[in-house]
Amino acid sequence: MVGFAGLVWIALAPFVAYLAKRNALFATAFTATCVWSADLIAFGLKAATDRARPFETIPQADPLLGATVGQSMPSGHAATSFAGAVILSYFLPRSAPYVFLLATAIAFSRIYVGVHYPSDVVAGAALGAAVGFAGLGLLRLLRRTSGGRRRSEGGPRAG
Repeated sequence: MVGFAGLVWIALAPFVAYLAKRNALFATAFTATCVWSADLIAFGLKAATDRARPFETIPQADPLLGATVGQSMPSGHAATSFAGAVILSYFLPRSAPYVFLLATAIAFSRIYVGVHYPSDVVAGAALGAAVGFAGLGLLRLLRRTSGGRRRSEGGPRAG
């Protein structure tokens, strides 16, 4: 399972950080925090929605995976994938087409193998993207309030 617990995104983080000439430890820790936060929120929403999986409600459904248990809404794989894609594309913007393509493939695979409805995947993707953007917003806020020199402070004064 490529998307299990968002591990693919965490494994990609040091490589992306290397390409972006960023701190690999920070990129990996930040990616893990956002990915696992999305997974934890998805887990809570699954319990709250208590939606059965397609193969449990549609007699004709024949899932390709038999080991999936628990509720269906939202897709945790989609949530972790889109959180990871948002974060990795922040560290290396030119990777955005590739990481979002991978996130979309992982999310779609959950429908293809018969363990999620399309709406589960869309909800998971939206959740993951929201968590990723919230993480980036928090990161920017912390950097702004940390007392470090801002970009505009180093240049010549206007006028």
